This record gives sequence, structure tokens and C-alpha cells, in this order.
Amino acid sequence: MTMSLRIRGGRGATLALACLLVAGSAMGAATPSATRATPPPVSPAPAASAGAASAASPDHPLTQADAVAFFDGIVPYAIRRANIAGAVVAVVSGGKLLFVHGYGFSNVKTRAPVIPNQTLFRIGSISKLFTWTAVMQQVQAGRIDLNQNVNRYLDFRIPPKFGRPITMRDLMTHTPGFEDTISQLMMKSADQLMPLRTYLIRHRPARIFPPGEITAYSNYGATLAGYIVQRLSGEPFDRYIEQHIFQPLGMHHTTFRQPPPPALMADVSQGYDTASGKAKKFEYIEVWPAGSVAATATDMARFMIAQLGDGSDGGAPILDPQTLALMHSPQSRMAPGMNGFDLGFYQENRNGLTIIGHGGDTNWFHSDLHLLLGKDVGFFIALNSVGNNGAAENVRVAIFHAFLDRYFPYQPPKEPTVARGEAQKDAARVAGWYTSSRRIASALSMLSAITETPVIALPDGRIEVGMLTHLSGAPKKWREVGPLSYREVGGQSHLKFVTDRAGHIRYWVTDAYPPVFVFQRVHGWKKLSDLKVMLGGFCLVLLLTLAIWLGGWIARRRFGTVLALPALQRRLRLASRLGALVLLAVLGGWIGVVMLLLGNHWSLNGPMLGAYALSVLGIAGALAIVAEAALRLWRGPGGWLVRGGELLLGLCGLYGLWLIFAFHLVNFSLRY
Repeated sequence: MTMSLRIRGGRGATLALACLLVAGSAMGAATPSATRATPPPVSPAPAASAGAASAASPDHPLTQADAVAFFDGIVPYAIRRANIAGAVVAVVSGGKLLFVHGYGFSNVKTRAPVIPNQTLFRIGSISKLFTWTAVMQQVQAGRIDLNQNVNRYLDFRIPPKFGRPITMRDLMTHTPGFEDTISQLMMKSADQLMPLRTYLIRHRPARIFPPGEITAYSNYGATLAGYIVQRLSGEPFDRYIEQHIFQPLGMHHTTFRQPPPPALMADVSQGYDTASGKAKKFEYIEVWPAGSVAATATDMARFMIAQLGDGSDGGAPILDPQTLALMHSPQSRMAPGMNGFDLGFYQENRNGLTIIGHGGDTNWFHSDLHLLLGKDVGFFIALNSVGNNGAAENVRVAIFHAFLDRYFPYQPPKEPTVARGEAQKDAARVAGWYTSSRRIASALSMLSAITETPVIALPDGRIEVGMLTHLSGAPKKWREVGPLSYREVGGQSHLKFVTDRAGHIRYWVTDAYPPVFVFQRVHGWKKLSDLKVMLGGFCLVLLLTLAIWLGGWIARRRFGTVLALPALQRRLRLASRLGALVLLAVLGGWIGVVMLLLGNHWSLNGPMLGAYALSVLGIAGALAIVAEAALRLWRGPGGWLVRGGELLLGLCGLYGLWLIFAFHLVNFSLRY
């Protein structure tokens, strides 16, 4: 649901996994793993015979027997090394369920195995695909025009901005221009969940980009679309999905409801940080059209078959072929030739194949769904643990890539490297700091600073990007193959920089990760490199000032002397030193808020209000620092050392004011 940015580590576990995947992609039809902890695969629909194969590698045809050997050779080892409790994999081909199997445990304490047609996994943001399918049903029925202002379908209004309305097409391509929101995405219990309309009005995010211009993944936008379906259909959203998607497809073990009905709740897998840790509580997701589904792998196979075929899985069609083709057609991309969005699905083209899909993440569950459109193949994987150092992210991606390399091997075309001199100039041009377009721009906007990533120019004209690493954790290197267009050294992924009309770098986008955001260039003092230096100097000067102030007070008290300053200067000096103390408290307060956020604290409202109040005092303190420094520099006593110290302190006061206003530390907004 939170839609991982796919930058987590998992370095130790995935280093060993990387070696295994190389061997696994080359292995033959080996004997299935002896560590199998679950019953044989259970098929909800007739499975393809072991001899029937889709169009795939002649060396490794995609058959049931070969898939068993392949997944049994990789998945058990991968989840064990990554400290993941359980996983499930399903593959469909040619309109049938080819392979489905559960690995590990749905409940570590009771040793309950993962059973693919019984165990429900939370699938996070893959839930959006059902919401988008429901939207397309409304389009098919003529109730929604993809290009109309969404206010036409609402009983409240999204305020106008940028001179352009938000359309349903914008929502489905994640280009409505909303800032990200994380407040009350999850609740402690079902009785805390509020109606969709209440949430949408109370947590309406700021609009920071013109609609249709910048991709910035939005849970709010998908929730808004779910509410529109509810209004137009006249049915509660969860009931609509059940009656118009789940029931026609025979998905009897899938639900949006929280908690699931009692008959299903007993089969919901536990979620874990690591398999060796304790089970976590059920996650109640407020933006539930964007991420609350719990489903079995066999039910997800039915959905993939419907999306790959004629909109049905042997039953009543949920979409007609024309609407399905429209849903799977390219709609938006942030750079020519790069992956972008269809309607709801994002593009994942790789190995020369046309692939669309979606990923999903809650705190504890992590999953991916991929549709190979030209091959009539679907792939679903879900994990019920984060794993060591966030290893679930790398595990699920690496297994899918190994699947592609085994059954659809690919030799990327050769692309000549740009001449060294020109490459060096372009590398220097693109070097700098970049921040994700998916960000909070109002309250907690400082998070965008601490998540910036650098682009580093190498002496030979190649570049490195901080967040783009191999499974081992080593940074990937990129060589220029066209103007501001780079290809991964030793790989097939591309990275492109986009400029404005004046030729200035605006952002970069890559097909190494899902196209759910771009990375925009950061200018001025907000660059993380500058922030580190400036904040370090800021804190050092403030701490030295307070230390000297305290030391002077102790010395004067010891020797019975007084500070010989006029009354006004003495009062301003006291206010200035207290201001230094308050500015340090402001920094400490907001660091505390961020730490609570990273610790999955349920409510930040109280701590944030306290931090806002400190920031107001910080403004007063900074002004006192500037005033006292100006007065001392103008006519105060003291030599060059005293005046130099006061000048530094005055500059710190000005910097403190900039920090507070630049990062919106006084807006008292609780929308974050």
C-alpha cells in the first residue's frame, strides 16, 4: 500500500541470493527441494500439463515441471537467508494456472504452512488494480469520462490550481500533482477507520505540480477514485468490488474488508519484521481502496488470467476486450523511450518484453504482480516479512528477474558509448542532488531533504546514482549512450535526464525501478551536501556560544565580578543566548518527530504541535540573536575576536530563520 521506493538494503542476505540466482537461472530440471514445507501445489483451475509450454526459451520451456524445479531451487533458500517467514508464488500461462506454491510459514509459532489456495496475504498497493478495474467498468458503462474534471463525480470539491482540472486519467497515471500523505494511512483498530468521504476531506493534500505533468505516486488519488466508484455505483465500495469483480472471477478468498470476514480471518497470514521475530498485529489501512486487500495466490491467479484474456476467468467477463485493451495501453511517460503508466498499471518492460504490473507494500507484507502481455504469462509473488535489512524488496525483484532470464532470455542490443570528452562534460552537468517527486511538501517537508540521492560524476565520464545499487550493495555504474541518456554498465536498464527549455536539468527517470516518481534536481541550500555542512556549522557555533556563556557565568560567579554591558545590551545578550538554546531545541524536537515517524508511531499530532510551538519560539530566539549581534557589531565593546564571534552567531540566527521557513516548521499543519 505504501508502495516501496525500492531503495531498501538487504545487503547481507541478498549477496548470497545473487549467487544463487545466477546458478538457478542456468539449472536444469532438478529434483524438487527436499526442504518443501507445504503440500503440493493446489490449482483452482485446470493446470497446464507438464509438457505444455508457452512461447519461451527453447532451453527452458515454461512448463509446470520446469517451474517446480526452478522455484523450489530458489525460493526456499532465498527466504531462509533473508529471514523471511513465508512466501507464495503463482504463474499463469495460456489462460491456465501453470504453477502455484507456498513456502515457509504463515504462522511461525504454530508452524502453520503457507497454503496457496487457503492462506491470505495482504497485497498492499496491488489492491489498486481492483480499484482501477472498477473505474474502467464505470468508463465502459459510460458513467466516467477519463478526461473530465473529477469534481464532476464528487460531492465535495478539489480546489482549482494551476489553471487545469484533475481528471480520472491523471489519477490512474499518478499525475494529479498531489503531495504525498502519510498521516492516518493506518489505524490501530477497525473502529478507528473513518468513512472514505471523511478521510478525503480531512486529509486533502496540497497540489504541488500541474495535473498531467509530473508522476508522483498517490495513495490519496487511488482512494479518491474508489470513492467515485462508490458514488456512481450507489454501492459501498467493498461490496461493489465483491459483486462485480471477486464473485464473477470466483475469487472467494479475497476481500477488501478490515478485518476480513471470520471465515477468512482465520487464514490470514501473520506479518513479521523477520521470521525470527514476533508476529505483528493486523494492519488496518485507512486508504483501503489503495491497499487493504487480503487474497490467496490462487485468487490472484484468477485475476491475472482475467486481465490477460478477455476480462474473465471462464465466467462472466469483468471488462470487455476493448476496455481491457484501453486499460493496457500506454498513457503517460516522463521521458521518451522509458517506462511509464498505462491506466492503473505501470510499465515494467524488460528482456525485450512488454510487461505491466504493480507492487504492493504494507509494513510487513511485500508483493509484486507482473503481466507479460505478449506472452500471455502472469507472475505473482508475496512475502509476509520485511526480512533482514529490508531484504524482501531485493528478494521479490531478483526472483522475478531470474524467472525472466530463465524462460525469456535476452541479449540487449549494443549501444555505443558517447565519446569520453563529451561524456565527461555531460557527467559534470548532471552531477548533483535530486529528490523524489513523491514527497511531503508542507508539514514534514524536511523528509525530502534527508531522502535526497546524489548523482556522482566519475573521471571517465560515467556516473553513479546513490540509490541505484546491485544486490550486493555496490553502486551501479552508468555510461552515456546518447545525449543525457545512460545505460547500466553490464545491464540493460536505462536512465535519462530531462531538461527544461533553457537546457537546465529538471529530473531523471530510470527503468531500473517502477516509474512511480521522478527525481527532481535540488538547488541552493536545500541540497543535502550543503545542509550537512551548514547544519554542522550551525550547531557547532550555537553549542560553543552556550558553552562560552555558561563558562563566563561560572567564572564571574567564582571571582565575584559582573559583565560590564549597558542594560539594553545585557538584556539582548540574555535573549540571544536563550535563543541559541531554543534553536537547538527546535532541531532536537523535529529530529524526535522524524524518529517517531520512522518507528511507526501511530499518531504524531501531539509531538508535531509541540515542535511547531518550539519553532515559533525559535523565530523569536533567532530574531533576538540577529538583533544582539547587529547591536554588538555596531557599537558594542570588544575586539575583533568578540566581533567575529558575534558575526558568526548573527549569521546562525539568519540561517535558523531560513531553516524554519524553508521547511515549513511553523505552518501548524497536521496534514502530512
